[in-house]
Amino acid sequence: MAKQGVMPRFVQGLRVTDEPSLDIVVAVLTGLINKNLVASMFELGARSIGLSGADDAMLRANIRDPELGLVGDIVDVNTHPIYTALKSGYIPVIAPVGVKSTEGGSGSPTLLNINADTAAGEIAAAIGASRLVFLTDVQGVLDTSRRLIPRLTERQARGLINSNVAAGGMIPKLEACLTALHSGGVSHIVDGRKPSALMDVISGKTLGTRIG
Repeated sequence: MAKQGVMPRFVQGLRVTDEPSLDIVVAVLTGLINKNLVASMFELGARSIGLSGADDAMLRANIRDPELGLVGDIVDVNTHPIYTALKSGYIPVIAPVGVKSTEGGSGSPTLLNINADTAAGEIAAAIGASRLVFLTDVQGVLDTSRRLIPRLTERQARGLINSNVAAGGMIPKLEACLTALHSGGVSHIVDGRKPSALMDVISGKTLGTRIG
């Protein structure tokens, strides 16, 4: 965005997306970043396939708030392309771009920018994932004294959001964890800078913050 002279703005941790910004978001997230992730996973021996929420209208969304511009709230997750990839032995790498069709299904569809954390939570809930893991650049959820909180209940997580202890990008992460929690899964917010972070969480080691 900086190279194109478009300066990003954020409200409550969510990017404000106008039309010029959306063009860049779609190009970078569904193209450059998505394909680089797929290529990196291949080098590590994983079979993966790059998708976006616009593919087969996987992520249907409505505009969240006019103040945020073309930012969507997911109203439906089409799990068919996800299961198709999984059953074929591929790990789906999903770019967080949603689609909103015009009323009555006529006219051109509108692409919407979806917060990646929000998309992850909705997808986890839709497929009934047993575990949702966010790999971040912080230890996990911190209290007012900047100490790590190892575990949160749903009520405690909502309290951190409502009291503004959780701020910025941590808000959509916690909200996504709560969304996934309702489908019966547990969520983790951990420091992804540690190379073994994901495997440590999967193997049951105490790391970061667990929600649920």
